[in-house]
Amino acid sequence: MHLYAYDGSFEGLLTVVFEAYERKAWPTAIEQEQVAQPGIFGTTIAVVTDEEKAQRVWKGLQHRLSAAARKQLYYTYLWEQPGFELAIFNYIKLAFGTSENIEGNFTAPCVLQVQQAAKQLHREKHRMEAFVRFQKTTDELYYAHIEPDFNVLPVIIEHFTKRYADQRWAIYDTRRRYGAYYDLQATTFITLDAAPRKGMGVLPASAITQQEKTYQQLWQVYFDHVNIVERKNPKLHLRHMPKRYWKYLSEKQPRLQA
Repeated sequence: MHLYAYDGSFEGLLTVVFEAYERKAWPTAIEQEQVAQPGIFGTTIAVVTDEEKAQRVWKGLQHRLSAAARKQLYYTYLWEQPGFELAIFNYIKLAFGTSENIEGNFTAPCVLQVQQAAKQLHREKHRMEAFVRFQKTTDELYYAHIEPDFNVLPVIIEHFTKRYADQRWAIYDTRRRYGAYYDLQATTFITLDAAPRKGMGVLPASAITQQEKTYQQLWQVYFDHVNIVERKNPKLHLRHMPKRYWKYLSEKQPRLQA
């Protein structure tokens, strides 16, 4: 039994693949180093991320998988659900072990799992792009906090960089405690220096401009006026806009008073 521990990065996971092939020791488990627990009857192998080794694995996959399949692997990494590392490893091992195209081989559990994980991540990505709402702060920054089920921030920043190229903005993932900041030139990942706490990354009311509060109130008034009570369809509404996204929407918040 071999437990591989890595730093949690995608490059680190690809380095695990390289090390496993070099050692000819296939992992029975792959875990991030901060949660990995050494087993009594197995061997724990600590893997240090190596960019060169990771690139060699990735280049090998470029010869065996389509761009769509490689994206699915990356999406599965961002999916973050239990066992995703081993699913990715088994998929890569299957791809390297045959000259045939494995992308449609859904009899292999790892192929089916990667496809399903990628679909869930893709769905969450589009919902975040649709439901994220920015608030204008007193220092002229447009800010939004999110709490997605999956780690979609790396794949939604391109959308917002193109759409809001003329504005400074930041999106902060309060669950994973990191964010993205656009300064009119480039988008970079950021973290907050403060110690983690509940509500971290959520703007206090004092940081929001009065103009922003007025816009939110006007939107609520508009929404109430165009809403046709007789045509309400709660089931359809929830299917298109699940309740967990309501916290991002002004029209779903308590009504602001003038």
